[in-house]
Amino acid sequence: MIGYYAPSYKRAKGVTTQENYPFVKYCVAEFEADEYLKQGLDCWIVPDAAQGSVARIRNYILDNADTDKIVMLDDDMTGVARWEKQKAIRLDPGAMQEFCEMGFNMAQDLNIKYWGMNMLSDKGAYREYTPYAFKSCILGPFQAFNNLDLRYDEKLPLKEDYDLSLQVLNKYRKTLRFNAYHYIVKQHTNVGGCADYRTIQYEKDQMAALVRKWGSKIVKQDFSSKGYDINPIIKVPIGGV
Repeated sequence: MIGYYAPSYKRAKGVTTQENYPFVKYCVAEFEADEYLKQGLDCWIVPDAAQGSVARIRNYILDNADTDKIVMLDDDMTGVARWEKQKAIRLDPGAMQEFCEMGFNMAQDLNIKYWGMNMLSDKGAYREYTPYAFKSCILGPFQAFNNLDLRYDEKLPLKEDYDLSLQVLNKYRKTLRFNAYHYIVKQHTNVGGCADYRTIQYEKDQMAALVRKWGSKIVKQDFSSKGYDINPIIKVPIGGV
């Protein structure tokens, strides 16, 4: 059995994932559960102490879900798509579940604990001759866990997905990313969630903490764009794609 969960915090009227994939359950704290239930949303109500940090609620889900096969999605997802003959084809609910079942089957065959999909919707980010990647970071909007024994570092609530990817690569030497598939989410433009505590200074502090933990040869800041890029460049010393 696969469990589908979307942590959600202070955005009862801004969630979209369940509209597109109704089998996904929102994970919300007791103090605001009524706001979500009034919208007719399917929710897993968790203790207030489990919320307030995305790393904390993700760990709560991993520790308390009734299955070892877990897909965790952002709550503001409007779809998942795959590239096919130069067109982005959106996955309907049935196709999404079939994709996840296929992903877990492949992960099981390859003894992979943590898998996901491309973070970029730009066609230029997908190379047909590299359908899979085995040393890439798996980021927050879509993460799949195949009986993973590692947990998020709760001291890194703005870089928790990068850190968990590095933990997995360090211990198991591989992740699995389906490069032809990508998610469509609002990410940093939505209210609530991480936006409730995200500031540029906090992002800089979290970037510095991630560099201290893994070293500047593995975690690098991207200075190629104008302004401050909150996403690090990860270079892991593992061969292959």
